[in-house]
Amino acid sequence: MSYALREHTADVAVEATAPTLAALFEAVADGLTAASCETVPEVGERFAFTVSAESREALLFDYLDQLIYERDVRLVLPAGHRCAVSGPDDSDGVDDPESSDDGAWTAEASARGVPLDAVAAREIKAVTYSEMTLERRGDEWYAYVVFDV
Repeated sequence: MSYALREHTADVAVEATAPTLAALFEAVADGLTAASCETVPEVGERFAFTVSAESREALLFDYLDQLIYERDVRLVLPAGHRCAVSGPDDSDGVDDPESSDDGAWTAEASARGVPLDAVAAREIKAVTYSEMTLERRGDEWYAYVVFDV
C-alpha cells in the first residue's frame, strides 16, 4: 500500500496503489492526511463512521468527504486510517474487480482524531470528482484523487 502527493493546478492530488480496495481507501486517506500536515503526532482518540454509495467511485468520494467533514466538526486531523469495504457480490470479503458496480457499496471506517491545535495543518477544502480514477490494474488497485486546497 502506497501513496504519493502530486501537484495539480492550484490543488493537490493523491495517487495510490494497494492490493485490496479497502487498503486503497486507507492509502488515499493517508495521502489526504499527508497533504494536510507534514508530521502527525501519535495523539488523539479513534472515531468510527460508515458511508454508503451506489458505486465504488462514489464510495471513495463519500469516504474522503466524510473525513473532511469529521475534521471540520470534531476539529481533528483524521490519521491512522482503517477501512473495510463491501459491495455487491462481495460476500467472501475479497475485492472482486468483475463484480457489478451497481448496488450498495459500504465503507466501515475509523481514524485517529489528532486535535488540530496539536498540528500545523493546511486546510483541504474538498475532495473533487475532477480527474478521479479508481480501477483495478493487474493484481492491484489504483486511485488518483484531486483535492481542492
